[in-house]
Amino acid sequence: MSEVNENDNAQEVNETPEVKNETVTATENTSDASFDWDTFEQGEVFGSKSSKEDLEQLYDKTLSTISEKEVIEGEVIALTKREVVINIGFKSDGIVSRNEFRYNPDLAVGDTVEVYVESQEDKKGQLVLSHKKARALRSWDRVNAALENDEVIKGYIKCRTKGGMIVDVFGIEAFLPGSQIDVKPIRDYDMYVGKTMEFKVVKINPEFKNVVVSHKALIEAELEQQKKDIISKLEKGQVLEGTVKNITSYGVFIDLGGVDGLIHITDLSWGRVSHPEEVVELDQKLNVVILDFDDEKKRIALGLKQLTAHPWDSLNTELKVGDVVKGKVVVMADYGAFVEIAPGVEGLIHVSEMSWSQHLRSAQDFLKVGDEVDATILTLDRDERKMSLGIKQLKTDPWEKIEESYAVGSKHKAKVRNFTNFGIFVEIEEGIDGLIHISDLSWTKKIKHPAEFTSIGEEVEVVVLEIDKENRRLSLGHKQLEENPWDVFETLFTVDSVHEGTIIELFDKGAVIALPYGVEGFATPRHLVKEDGSQAKADEKLDFKVIEFNKSSKRIILSHSRVFEDVKRTAENTEKVEQAKTTKKGVKKLKDNLEKTTLGDISGLQALKDKMEADEKN
Repeated sequence: MSEVNENDNAQEVNETPEVKNETVTATENTSDASFDWDTFEQGEVFGSKSSKEDLEQLYDKTLSTISEKEVIEGEVIALTKREVVINIGFKSDGIVSRNEFRYNPDLAVGDTVEVYVESQEDKKGQLVLSHKKARALRSWDRVNAALENDEVIKGYIKCRTKGGMIVDVFGIEAFLPGSQIDVKPIRDYDMYVGKTMEFKVVKINPEFKNVVVSHKALIEAELEQQKKDIISKLEKGQVLEGTVKNITSYGVFIDLGGVDGLIHITDLSWGRVSHPEEVVELDQKLNVVILDFDDEKKRIALGLKQLTAHPWDSLNTELKVGDVVKGKVVVMADYGAFVEIAPGVEGLIHVSEMSWSQHLRSAQDFLKVGDEVDATILTLDRDERKMSLGIKQLKTDPWEKIEESYAVGSKHKAKVRNFTNFGIFVEIEEGIDGLIHISDLSWTKKIKHPAEFTSIGEEVEVVVLEIDKENRRLSLGHKQLEENPWDVFETLFTVDSVHEGTIIELFDKGAVIALPYGVEGFATPRHLVKEDGSQAKADEKLDFKVIEFNKSSKRIILSHSRVFEDVKRTAENTEKVEQAKTTKKGVKKLKDNLEKTTLGDISGLQALKDKMEADEKN
């Protein structure tokens, strides 16, 4: 390359007009005469008055005056795969690596470029230039000017980065967000790497040396005008061809040729659609109908299903209430299931139509999405496009022959479904529910809440006590599985009988006493006083006397105090009886003695007799 530069420089010097003319003249004048060296050494040649210094100055004017560490402009005079030869008017040309012009693949011979003079002459006598450094020195001025003047600039896309691309702009690494590459979403970022594109500077952060550029901004203005022109020609009901531009969970964006419209997921198909990808795919071309549009917000609502007839209009005309249809569960709710019997034709199976059971349950207990079911049409309204279905109707109603299957007095096993304060709701089989009243749980125990007796989900044995076919309810009992023990208790716990009992519960109004054979009695506070005057306590074992027995109300009233009070009373009565006997014996003896007494003792004896009779009366 150095030889090429020397030849070029020589050619440039030889082609300088002034020098060439002088050379031609000298050749012509000396064709027949010898050269005068003395005159040449004195500075006068061919009779000219110009000195040697004048000639040097004339030559110097053909060269540029440059200084190191400055930025100047030069002309591209040659290109190779690796290097760019640049003439800056110096005695030799400069060479710059082709990599420094990667951002400008259109570089050609004759283009003017800026270069930074690193050295006028290296060890090989070569001029050393740098285009990259020149760009770096001028880049921030140019970038700021581009932003201020809304100028379109060129940049080279170097590589991908998170959220976008890195672009070389005037030697500065600028950020191109993915959303600013094009007006449509970009699915393959790599296809842009290595390309040179036009951009606009949209943001500069001098503090952090950040530059943000946009290619989308260049085409938005043009597209905006296109949108206005397209929207001005739109009409509701108009059918247009478009291309699927983007698919979201809620709908599909369609490119109508410069303006976008949205097909909401509910307008893609008459049937249920879980995701738009089930119906369309990216870049697919399809016809759509304009449902609505907004001139100000430039929003266009499109429809796809409207281009086909509504499925209800083509529904079999012979279909009627009572017919059995097949369908697929497409949506579940707590109150029921929506079943699609044909694309776009759905019926609702309410939870109450899923089972003959009166027990409140969720629809998810019977069906799930995707289930294929047979159902009976209960109602059909073609005008309102509504249909209700039922699946329990395909099974026999268990209440039709309830008296045969569950006669009064029959025994069965039932599953506990729910509790209330007054009893337990059980299910003997699907559709057959019954209630066990809390009073029918046990003959002997006082049950305050059914949870004390059993738990939900447990199985219990029951006896049918009563059938209410109209309200579809059974009255059930559990204690009736055994004979009434109160018939026996009546002979055991007679009034005044004494039994050992344990105080199991103590409260203000009295105490509950556990008696033998699992029966319980009740004693008021005054009947809980012990012989030493203290009050009986919980868990204390004592003797209790039955003071009242009521079979019908299953009530036994007890008293501990009566036990020792009656004993004491009996002892007192016995003592009085003995005293009376002693008195009678004394009176009799006295009478006998009186008969033997003399008349002189009568007056004294009479006084003693009166006294003894008075004592006897007492």
